[in-house]
Amino acid sequence: MSADRNEAGRPGQVKTVTSVSNPVIKEIKALVSQRKRRKEAGLFVAEGLKLVTDAMDAGWPIRTLVFGGEVRDQPMVSKAAATARARGALVLDVSRAVLTSITRRDNPQMVVGVFEQQWADAGRIVASDGAVWIGLDEVRDPGNLGTIVRTADAVGAQGVVLIGDTTDPFAVEAVRATMGSIFYVPLVRMSRADFLKWRVKWPGAVVGTHLKGETDYRKADYSRPTMLLMGTEQSGLPEEMADVCSDLVRIPQAGKADSLNLAVATAVMLFEIRRNKLEL
Repeated sequence: MSADRNEAGRPGQVKTVTSVSNPVIKEIKALVSQRKRRKEAGLFVAEGLKLVTDAMDAGWPIRTLVFGGEVRDQPMVSKAAATARARGALVLDVSRAVLTSITRRDNPQMVVGVFEQQWADAGRIVASDGAVWIGLDEVRDPGNLGTIVRTADAVGAQGVVLIGDTTDPFAVEAVRATMGSIFYVPLVRMSRADFLKWRVKWPGAVVGTHLKGETDYRKADYSRPTMLLMGTEQSGLPEEMADVCSDLVRIPQAGKADSLNLAVATAVMLFEIRRNKLEL
């Protein structure tokens, strides 16, 4: 976005923008709609004052802060804008039409932030005492991914590993579904081949949910550091991934439903794994 800043204003400066064709606004819209552009730029968009504030509180580098003129005098918005300016971000005071064009909603969020993506290195996955990681094999739904990140945060898991061709965790829908947890849960990405190589050196358990599982998930041994491995929404874990699991478990069901939503199943597993670690 640096190439657009000369026209829109300098970093650390507040500018008023009313045109949806402003080059910085067009770039933000591309970040919202295009995964390719997010990957190329290493940036993403967070919508809403809470998400923007959470990201800045967590120390994520902010590039641009956009707010609607009608909320400019709200104390929390003023504070967010001042923090963004102090960190060298470009701050834009925009019209509702501009916010609507960015968020693609008739009732848009009044604050939007552009942040740098942050990824954790695979070396972060350490088999420390009580460690729990979640491996997601080619998860496709951004809402599921975001909800799983939020649940990982809730149970105190160490992080999430995205394996293979997963959906983008920095898509607006995924970030929204995390409710801010994306700023606190480390994300690691690796190919399926790299994961299988990593698995050879992992000294802990790898527990997968699978239709072939013969163990009730409530009776599995979670005393070792654990990688919980979950498959796609449609077909679950492929055989090559199931084969590297030390335990294959199933969640018992009654009724007519043939399966659980991926995010729900992951939550059920995580709270069982962390049962003895969670207290009111």
